[in-house]
Amino acid sequence: MARPQRVRDDVRPYRTHRRIGLTALAGLLVAALPAPAAQAGAAEAPALRITDGQTRPVFSRADAVHQLVDVETETDSDEDGKRDTVRMRILRPRETDTGLRVATIIEASPYWGGGNDVPFHEVDLEEDGLPGGKGHKGLPGLLQGTELPTGAAVSASSVVFPGYTDNYFLPRGYAVAQVDSVGTGDSTGCPTSGGREETLGAKAAVDWLNGRARGWDPDGRPVRADWSTGNAAMMGISYNGTLPTAVAATGVEGLKAVVPIAGISSWYDYYRAGGGVVAPGGFQGEDTDVLAKAVYSRADREICKPVLDRLTAGQDRITGDYSPFWRERDYLPDARKIKAGVFLVHGLNDWNVKTRHTARLWEALGRHGVPRKLWLHQAGHNNPMPLRMEEWLRQLHQWFDFWLYGLDNGALDEPAVDVEQADFSWRQQPAWPAPGTRRVTLRLNADGGLSPLPGRPALRTLYDAGRTLRAEQLVADPGTAHPNRLAWTTAPLQRDLRLNGAPEVSVRASLDGTSPYTTALLVDYGTATRAVAGTVQDTSRLVCYGEGIPGDTGCTYRTKHRTETADFKIVTRGWLDIRNRESDARQSPVVEGREYRLRWAMQPQDHVVEKGHRLGVVLISTDHDYTLRHPAGTRMTVRAGLSSVTLPVAPPAGG
Repeated sequence: MARPQRVRDDVRPYRTHRRIGLTALAGLLVAALPAPAAQAGAAEAPALRITDGQTRPVFSRADAVHQLVDVETETDSDEDGKRDTVRMRILRPRETDTGLRVATIIEASPYWGGGNDVPFHEVDLEEDGLPGGKGHKGLPGLLQGTELPTGAAVSASSVVFPGYTDNYFLPRGYAVAQVDSVGTGDSTGCPTSGGREETLGAKAAVDWLNGRARGWDPDGRPVRADWSTGNAAMMGISYNGTLPTAVAATGVEGLKAVVPIAGISSWYDYYRAGGGVVAPGGFQGEDTDVLAKAVYSRADREICKPVLDRLTAGQDRITGDYSPFWRERDYLPDARKIKAGVFLVHGLNDWNVKTRHTARLWEALGRHGVPRKLWLHQAGHNNPMPLRMEEWLRQLHQWFDFWLYGLDNGALDEPAVDVEQADFSWRQQPAWPAPGTRRVTLRLNADGGLSPLPGRPALRTLYDAGRTLRAEQLVADPGTAHPNRLAWTTAPLQRDLRLNGAPEVSVRASLDGTSPYTTALLVDYGTATRAVAGTVQDTSRLVCYGEGIPGDTGCTYRTKHRTETADFKIVTRGWLDIRNRESDARQSPVVEGREYRLRWAMQPQDHVVEKGHRLGVVLISTDHDYTLRHPAGTRMTVRAGLSSVTLPVAPPAGG
């Protein structure tokens, strides 16, 4: 392809990015260039305003066109003999009715139709693999804290979209769209919790914008996206941040950018770990069937029951093995197909969608040369926008302008990674883990110390009590013997220790009893005030970021981190079902009391253990808030001296 051409707008030159096709490029140049001198009485053609390599806010949010489209998908998930349709709600500049062509920012979601309280699975097991009684009821983890739409509106000026994309991006020349995921809201089909049908439902929106899928208005009249450039982005948080990755992994043409915020990259990693059933943090007993029932909000409440029953069977809460069911919901093997620029965001205190999702996707994108960008912040399952509002909007705007309009604005020239530190300042670096990160192995010795040198091998034993005791209770006071945990600590550190990545444990251990789990906890021992999951609003000043309409001011409060002062913090943790010590996909026989070599990873982290603190490793069996809870008393015996933890140690932040 020829080198990017320079054109001049009404202020300064900019270059179009070379990934834009020639046809699209020609259209963009027409839109971006100032109109030639018009003949007397002729109306000036509508155009984007681009100055200093940025789209500028010249279009009216209040005057936007509100459009409803039912888009045909490639699948029939409810098996009614008709292809599923997904409802698409679009806001676009009024000028798109008179010739302006724009790119579209899509947020696909199963939540626009609301949610249902549903029973969770029981996790207190009476014996191996035999649940008793019923679990609690509630909303699944991905639905907690989701901003849902308000009631229907008649005119575009009174249509309120949750979030900020319409207030900020529509005036800058973007259409914004919501899509009801299959089986939810005004869509047909059935929810499948990350299944192929769900992915193809969201993908259909991109196809329609490119003329590859059929669409109808609510009265059944065919409609086409004649106003669309064909370029689209997808973004969202949680489930809404999972669908962009799912769709991008199909390799769909026209999806130019995705922004997965706290999104899932493998549903196995959301509901399983190391061959065992492991819950998203705070949502014990949730699984794919629970989630699908919670978001099942389409009008027909009966047609999807067989599909939901198949989810219950396919997810397999008995073995916890990785199976074809989970491979269908694993987007990582298809990362090579992604053609979009990927801007990943994750909270370092997010134990709902754990950090492994973003870390593994980040690594996969790097292996396949997919353009990528990363933000890691100190909050939990949270929106980064109000935490760092101006910089978030600057970088997001830059990312969309670059990928969707081809503006040469330096989006790929800035450092690829922004990491929020413990003091809530931000550090930029070219990669993650940070360049120079090395693996350091410490031995779990018989004297309770963590040391680079192995000590004399010796057996140490714990008795499982995780059914009634939480991990936070079990890691406290590591210098005191405790029958229900094993603890090792370093001496007080002589300098800060910066961890960047996923710690790994290797232990020689045996289990004798009913629980198959081994759990490792990495602990920062030292009194400090630290960020925890969650944020709080700073109501001292309302900040306006975009154009408002009645019911949506285009303003919000900043948020700040929720903190607590404590003697320790569990930095990260990891789990293994000993029956899956050789593979997540199959169980191996276990002889109770026989010693095995067990290796597993903890969740990736970016954390600094401060000078004077001690780093600790604590081993338990049942993890009360995450694993299934078998009857208490399983004996776990570990051979100290021959067991170890390997840490990803990065250079000091200033080094």
